[in-house]
Amino acid sequence: MSQSAQLLARFPALARIGGLPKPALMAGGAAIITLIVVLALWSRGPDYKVLFSNIEDRDGGAIVTALGQMNVPYKLSATGNAILVPADKVHEVRLQLAQQGLPRSGEAGFELLDQTRFGASQFTEQVNYQRALEGELVSSIQGLHAVQAARVHLAIPRESLFVRDRQPPTASVLLTLYPGRTLSEAQVAAITWLVSSSVPHLTAEKVSVVDQNGRLLTSPSGDAGMDSTRRNLVNEIEQRTVGRILTLLNPLMGAGNVRAQVSADVDFAQREQTSEVYRPNQKPGEAAVRSEQTSASIQNGVLPPEGVPGALTNQPPGNPTAEIQLPPQGNAQQNPGAPNAAPNAQPGGANNAPNALGTAGNAPAQNTGTSRNDATINYEVDRTISHVKDQLGSLRRLSVAVVVNYRNNADGEAEPIPEGELEKINELVKQAMGYSTERGDTVSVINSPFSDDTPPAPPIWENPVYLNYSLQLIQYLLIALALFIVWRSIVKPLLENNAQARLDREAEKAEEEKNREQMASAERLAAEMSRYEDNLTTARNMALKDPRAVAMVLRSWMEKKDGNR
Repeated sequence: MSQSAQLLARFPALARIGGLPKPALMAGGAAIITLIVVLALWSRGPDYKVLFSNIEDRDGGAIVTALGQMNVPYKLSATGNAILVPADKVHEVRLQLAQQGLPRSGEAGFELLDQTRFGASQFTEQVNYQRALEGELVSSIQGLHAVQAARVHLAIPRESLFVRDRQPPTASVLLTLYPGRTLSEAQVAAITWLVSSSVPHLTAEKVSVVDQNGRLLTSPSGDAGMDSTRRNLVNEIEQRTVGRILTLLNPLMGAGNVRAQVSADVDFAQREQTSEVYRPNQKPGEAAVRSEQTSASIQNGVLPPEGVPGALTNQPPGNPTAEIQLPPQGNAQQNPGAPNAAPNAQPGGANNAPNALGTAGNAPAQNTGTSRNDATINYEVDRTISHVKDQLGSLRRLSVAVVVNYRNNADGEAEPIPEGELEKINELVKQAMGYSTERGDTVSVINSPFSDDTPPAPPIWENPVYLNYSLQLIQYLLIALALFIVWRSIVKPLLENNAQARLDREAEKAEEEKNREQMASAERLAAEMSRYEDNLTTARNMALKDPRAVAMVLRSWMEKKDGNR
């Protein structure tokens, strides 16, 4: 006896229910499901939906107080970060709370300035402006798809009239990302530039971005390690150099016969150098004159001051007048302007010396006196001032290593490449990499046979790909086997029992129909027999009462029978 038969034998009600027709079973099942749904809805009460989620505690308390005053039922979620109200009152309650300015925190921006009070101090206005700016930045940052929530803190120092006392502002951003999402470095840089561009005198280096796990997303200032941007630059230089080398050598040596590796030494230090160089002094005719000072002094026959000191002696003398005198006779005449005239006079002219002196004393002022001429010339000092700022990420050195495989000859045997051709390959590599002796670049081209000792392919039963496929196939087979067992042990016996029960019911119905037909035929036969007996009894009674009439009826029947023949 099967399990389903045992189950039906244990619970006869199931057998009776299974014997009902399909429409009745479907109607009963639908009625039971409807009753269960109605009972569940009736027991659960009104449907609650989220009014606000992810709100702060102070806003949650204010909202709960407002809901109590409005007589609106509410519930808190299991985590406590959401407030639930009946579904038919969600929108109405939100509008009423918005009229009261709830929730107040979160994404409040410059609308805070609409609530300024009369007589507010400058400090209060500054705090409100800072809060409004933080709220606007939060709204902008939350516009990113990966950001679920954000908080921005601005540290804006007070303005000072003295430039030296001014302090730059700083900012910090806390991001809450959606599960499974991350921010790229470009997006982090965009957030830092967005915040720095919104605050006066704030630079991107003064903005710190942290995620909900406490990881610093922005690079700290003064970080000596290479960030990903620098690594990408080095990798790009190396990959481009390798690509150039392989592009030239692959058509010559064949694909797969050349291997190249490049190591780039990139200097990311940023240097600034200011130098002042003085060269040797130039010749006077070639140097540039900076300043020149000339002084000339001439004194011709000026008498020393005489007389009694006083106002008259301090007055300038009048204009001198020259007397006209005739020159004396004799050899004593000489050049008045020559100081050595007396020694050169003749002996016979000694008596003429006083006349000569008198002549000298009465001569004009320009004929006797001294002259002085001074000149001072200053030349420019020759110097050169240069300010040099090295570019960031300059290439200092390239090291290239190239390995070329042996070449196959006509017989199919590997043979080395000739030295001359190897030198040409070396020159091609230098040209492709941009070889520079000033940088100290190095190139190494080696001709060596490539190793063919590649490991053999693992067999199918050890190949991980086929192993994965086999495991998946086994899983599917096990699921199919479990379904087959359930089918054979539970579903199929139930179906067979239902089919057998249906056949039994049909056989019973056929037997009942047959019995009913037999009973009906027996009843008809009994009725006919009873009528025959009644008719025979009636005929006997008539024959006894009126034999002549019976004889006439029999004669008419016989005549009809003979006529039909």
